[in-house]
Amino acid sequence: MSTLFDWFSPLFHYLRISTPIGLLCLVVTWSFPAQANSTIDPQLEQQVLQIIREHPEVVIESVQAYQQQQQQKVKQVQQAFLEDLKTNPQTVIGKSPTTGSTQSKTVLIEFSDFQCPYCAEAHKTLKELLVNYPDKLRLVYKNFPLISIHSEALPAAAAAWAAYQQGKFWEYHDALFTNQKQLGEALYLDIAKKLNLNLGKFKSDLTLATPAIKNDIQLAEKLAVPGTPFFVINSPTFSGVVQLEDIKKILADTK
Repeated sequence: MSTLFDWFSPLFHYLRISTPIGLLCLVVTWSFPAQANSTIDPQLEQQVLQIIREHPEVVIESVQAYQQQQQQKVKQVQQAFLEDLKTNPQTVIGKSPTTGSTQSKTVLIEFSDFQCPYCAEAHKTLKELLVNYPDKLRLVYKNFPLISIHSEALPAAAAAWAAYQQGKFWEYHDALFTNQKQLGEALYLDIAKKLNLNLGKFKSDLTLATPAIKNDIQLAEKLAVPGTPFFVINSPTFSGVVQLEDIKKILADTK
């Protein structure tokens, strides 16, 4: 059976190669820490740099050992996550929005970003799956706004969370993806009005959304989620990271 860690093996292989090289370049240009008004002995600095140049394998081995320790920690977190998803899915679901059958044997965790165009495309497929397999799938939404490249990802996530407090997360979620090119404060308020939300509470809840979104982001980072959309599934036939195009087959094979 495939596991979460299996999917990340190519990524870890890349990091094992690239990171030591990058770090070695950094070390070669490094100078000793010193107080603001003191200077480094040029001769001592040159001696240290010469040692590093002549024996770069020492630096590389140290970095690789550290990376292996970090990889092992990530693998342990990933395995624990999958085990929780199998034995006690509610611990993974937590207070996140869900849709589909609460009795389903198949739980699909989605890490998503409301400004991500690929997530908008995935949203269409997921809606079809929920219609075609109403008794076989429970979808759980986790926020992973890529704030470094999507300026509206976090505000959109906050708005969806505020709508969730009034029981309208999925309607708001659908409207955000449908109007993805218009993301902004005006749209968030307009959707809230169209869904007949209490606007006073909605605006107040916008300021309270950060902890819940932060929890999702921290989970994604612990699992080394590389981007969005990202799916982890647990079903009677498969458990682990899954590609969107494979979910239908998994559901079809589930009794």
